[in-house]
Amino acid sequence: MLKSRLKTLFLAASVTFLAVSLITFPQESFDASIRGLNMWWEIVFPSLLPFFIVSEMLIGFGVVRFIGVLLEPLMRPLFKVPGVGGFVWSMGMASGFPAGAKLTARMRQEGQLTKIEAERLVSFTNSSNPLFIFGAVSVGFFYNVQLGVILALAHYLGNISVGLIMRFYGRSEESTTKDKERNLSIRDAFAALHRTRIKDNRPIGKLLGDAVMSSIQTLLMIGGFIILFSVINKLLFHLHITGFLAKFLEIMLGMLGMTDMLSLPFISGIFEITLGSQMTSQVQDATLMHQAVITSFILAFSGFSVQAQVASILAQTDIRFQPFFFARIIHGFFAAFYAFILWKPVYERFFQDGQPSNALPVMEYLTSEGSRLAEAYSLLATAGPLITIGSLLIYIWIFGRRILQEK
Repeated sequence: MLKSRLKTLFLAASVTFLAVSLITFPQESFDASIRGLNMWWEIVFPSLLPFFIVSEMLIGFGVVRFIGVLLEPLMRPLFKVPGVGGFVWSMGMASGFPAGAKLTARMRQEGQLTKIEAERLVSFTNSSNPLFIFGAVSVGFFYNVQLGVILALAHYLGNISVGLIMRFYGRSEESTTKDKERNLSIRDAFAALHRTRIKDNRPIGKLLGDAVMSSIQTLLMIGGFIILFSVINKLLFHLHITGFLAKFLEIMLGMLGMTDMLSLPFISGIFEITLGSQMTSQVQDATLMHQAVITSFILAFSGFSVQAQVASILAQTDIRFQPFFFARIIHGFFAAFYAFILWKPVYERFFQDGQPSNALPVMEYLTSEGSRLAEAYSLLATAGPLITIGSLLIYIWIFGRRILQEK
């Protein structure tokens, strides 16, 4: 009872403090809101919407179940999750936060994952997409597209490492009965695809409409969290809370041989990855390697803003948030470690002079001047608002039609 009352008092005091801060710093709050809105409006919405819609349709048509049967022999031994985890993992890497959580929650609602399997899967299927790592962070903040190779390698290797560790999670809660090992069978996969499509039984138009509605509703929620945490981060800075927390971090950074100027960007990145990455790139006293290590941790931890989005999505199911939060801390340390150990053999060897030397073809493609990913990010920032407006108009049209049909 006492614990519950203290929690109530803490939550009420926190919200009241936030409201007073908004009144005290109205201009700063407004500027932060605009910044968060621009990020959602130009980049997040148009980049995530196609993946969300396509993934919903793939689930409805049974393609995900088909992939799940084929990937069962791979995903089960490695990560202790069903084969559908392979689809969630690939879509999460391609589309970025919080697609992995949304698809995991959807698979749990479909009954294709147990509670423990879903908690394992969500822990390593949420990641930054390559477009953000190369386009926004490497080019937009550091003006160094080659740095994206290190950040991407560290990020995705860290994800794999988290998945391998989380396979041991929940062993005591799992049923002791072992599933029969499945042999790879295209016939079984097609049979599962057909059964899933017949069971869904929605016309294509209805399925498409549901996919658009569900995806846009999720993205509206994501936009609200981005704006809210952009404001909170700004308020914490002006209230000197960020600086106060950074003082404790300066000692640790000093022990690691890093400048204490990285402490403030690190704390900001704990709350919101975009601002933290940008501030890290602006620290002149730090070496590029130290900036890469801190940025890798920030990208992997993903910030309280993204974690709040994931928590909101998982709240619709029985999937617990605590394993996901624990995995983000592990991912942060793994990503920072990989960025450190890969710096000399990868960055200094191939990109030290800014030009790849004896580099792999894929690295030459990704890190060439006018990189495709950097160009795609720039194009998205230009055309993003038009895509957002058009999608919202379609959403309003579908929503209006359904209201009229119900009447």
